[in-house]
Amino acid sequence: RSVASHASQNKSTGFRRLGHVETQYGNVHCIMTRTLKANHPAILTFHDVGLNHKSCFETLFNHQDMHEIIRHFPVCHVEAPGQHEAAKTLPAGHTYPTMDQLSEALPSVLKHFGVIGLGVGAGAYILARFALNHPDLVDGLVLININPSAEGLMDTFATKVDNITSVSNLQDEILTNHDLIATYRHHITTTMNQANVSQFFCSYNHRNALEVERPIPGGNINVRTLKCSTLLIVGDHSPAVDAVVDCNSKLNPTKTTLLKMADCGGLPQVDQPAKVIEAFKYFIQGMGYLSSASMTRLRSRTTSSSSLMSLDGPRSRAHTNELQRSQISSHSNDEKRVRSHTDVSMDSISSVNQSVSKATEVAC
Repeated sequence: RSVASHASQNKSTGFRRLGHVETQYGNVHCIMTRTLKANHPAILTFHDVGLNHKSCFETLFNHQDMHEIIRHFPVCHVEAPGQHEAAKTLPAGHTYPTMDQLSEALPSVLKHFGVIGLGVGAGAYILARFALNHPDLVDGLVLININPSAEGLMDTFATKVDNITSVSNLQDEILTNHDLIATYRHHITTTMNQANVSQFFCSYNHRNALEVERPIPGGNINVRTLKCSTLLIVGDHSPAVDAVVDCNSKLNPTKTTLLKMADCGGLPQVDQPAKVIEAFKYFIQGMGYLSSASMTRLRSRTTSSSSLMSLDGPRSRAHTNELQRSQISSHSNDEKRVRSHTDVSMDSISSVNQSVSKATEVAC
C-alpha cells in the first residue's frame, strides 16, 4: 500500500491525512482523521454517485452532535476513482472498476483494522458488498438509501437531480427543499468532473444484485447475509424507500434495524443530520462503545413486519401499534427496561445485537 499524502491540523477532527491509496483496481482517494488504534474500529465512509466525501458527509461530520463520536473513532473517507475535488479526467481507455471491484479495493485502505461502515446510495451498496465478502473486517454498517437489486429505479441522488421534474414522488421534496436541491445541482454540475461521474454512475447502474437472503430459524445456516449489526436509514419522502424496505426484508432481523425518517427526503444526513447522528450514537453504543456518550431522548415507535411490507404499496407512513420487544437490554448488562407501550426511546437501536422475532422499524 502506498499513500501519497499531506497533513494538516484540524481543531475539530484532529490529524488529517489526504492522499491516494493504490489498489489492484486503481487509486482511491482517502481522507483520514486521527490515528488508527489497534483493536479499535475506524468509521469508513463511502459517498453516493455525483457526490464526494465533502458534499455527502460534511454537514453530518461538522455537526456539533457528531463531536462525541469523532473524539473516539478515527474516520476514513473513501472517494471512488476520479470523484474527489479537482479530479482530472480519467485517461482515455481507462476501465472503470465495477461495484464489486471497488468493494474489493477497501481492504487495501484499512488493512488489518475493523471498520464501522457508513455509506449512502452507491457507497452503501459498496460497503454492503465489502461486508459480505470480508465479514471479519466489518463490525457494523449504517446504510443510507441502499438498493440491493441489480436493476430498477435509478436511485442515486445525481439521477434524481438530473430528472427532478419527471419524478412525481419527489414533488414534496422539491417544494420543501428547493434550496438543498439547488445547492447539490450546482455542486454536481460545477465542481465534479462530469466525465468521471458518468463512469461511476455507469458502474453503479450495471451492478449485480447483492443476493442476500434472510435466514430462517432451523433452516440453512450458510445463507448469504450480512453478519454484522446493520442500521438501514431512509427518508420517508425518498424514492429509495421501497428499495430500502426490500433490503430490510432480506436481512437477518436479529441484526438489522430500519430507521425511516419522517418529513425527510433523499439526503437524510444533510436534511436532518441531528437525527441521523442520534441514531448512529445509539447504534454504536449497542456495539459496546460510547457507553458514557451524552444523548438526547428521541421518541420513536416500533412496528410489525407486516406494516413494513405495507410500504410496498402507495407510500404512506401508517404504523401498526404493536410492541416488538417487551424487554430490551441496554449496553449496561445490569440495566433492563420493560416496554409496555408502543412509544419507546430510541435506545432500542442500541439493542440491535439482541435476538428479536420480527424486523424492527424506528420512525423519528
